[in-house]
Amino acid sequence: MLIEQPPQILRMLYPSAMWRMDKNEKSVYLTFDDGPIPEITPWVLDLLDKYGIKATFFMVGDNVRKHPAEFRMVVERGHRIGNHTFNHIRGFEFLSKNYLTNTDKANEYLHTDLFRPPHGHMRWLQYMVLKKKYRIVMWDLVTRDYSKHLNGPQVFEIVKRYVRNGSIITFHDSIKSEPRMKYALPRSIEWLLEQGYTFKVFD
Repeated sequence: MLIEQPPQILRMLYPSAMWRMDKNEKSVYLTFDDGPIPEITPWVLDLLDKYGIKATFFMVGDNVRKHPAEFRMVVERGHRIGNHTFNHIRGFEFLSKNYLTNTDKANEYLHTDLFRPPHGHMRWLQYMVLKKKYRIVMWDLVTRDYSKHLNGPQVFEIVKRYVRNGSIITFHDSIKSEPRMKYALPRSIEWLLEQGYTFKVFD
């Protein structure tokens, strides 16, 4: 549960970040990390179109540089874009100056006011600087679709077990996550709709 739904003590590390939206509203915020990837992202977009859902894609700048057509596809279909650094780097492993430069480089391609740190962590200085430029979006439910120790049905069960009003749900449009995400995402969408949830994006 420490991974799937971060406890309050972890959320307090970045107090101005968005971890969960309105707990009194039966809605969820679907997000995708690490794209765009030609083999995966168009499939996700077609699925979202099927259900009339808009989502937020936290993109790696170098993937946008390499795959501009897929980036344009996400934008043209009306989804939100977020910054996920240029090289998907871990904040704790880089000097703050270098981390912030990498994030700025990504935003030369992304032009967004949303940011999500790869692996969910940043140094305090990185956080203090970035929160002045971006709305920092974390998550209330990470599906762990990236984990090779899980299968698709287990990822789907994580969604059903941990979702709640206002959950920010994280999937990954990545090669590593593909088999589990492709199983769990459509089933999660259908189940959430059956439970009466609506899907929203960040203002």
